[in-house]
Amino acid sequence: MNYLLLVYGVYLPVTVLLTVWVARTLFTNGRTFLVDIFHGNEPLADSVNKLLLTGFYLINIGYATLTLRSDDPVNSYQQTVETLSIKLGTIILILGGMHFFNLYVFYKLRSRAQNEARDFQFVANKQ
Repeated sequence: MNYLLLVYGVYLPVTVLLTVWVARTLFTNGRTFLVDIFHGNEPLADSVNKLLLTGFYLINIGYATLTLRSDDPVNSYQQTVETLSIKLGTIILILGGMHFFNLYVFYKLRSRAQNEARDFQFVANKQ
């Protein structure tokens, strides 16, 4: 039996499902931040959100496809599980890292937008 085919058969669907789940979660919940960052401009926020979603898919599914190949011999079910755990664990860590990176970017953008709004309010009140 070719155990690598089993690894590939589990790895790709699980990776794609995880990527879609995380992307949809970020897409749905990130919209609120983007609307706030763009001062209520919902069409712009939705457009940026869709672009971020597309980039997220491309990066993660592209990386998962690149890491599909395995040079380690897989000659038993134990090695199959071990290879899968390494591959899936790596993808999960990358998805988590990208999630926190996105949160950090949203936080910085929101802080900057709030500072600009405060500065504008200050200038408007002085006049």
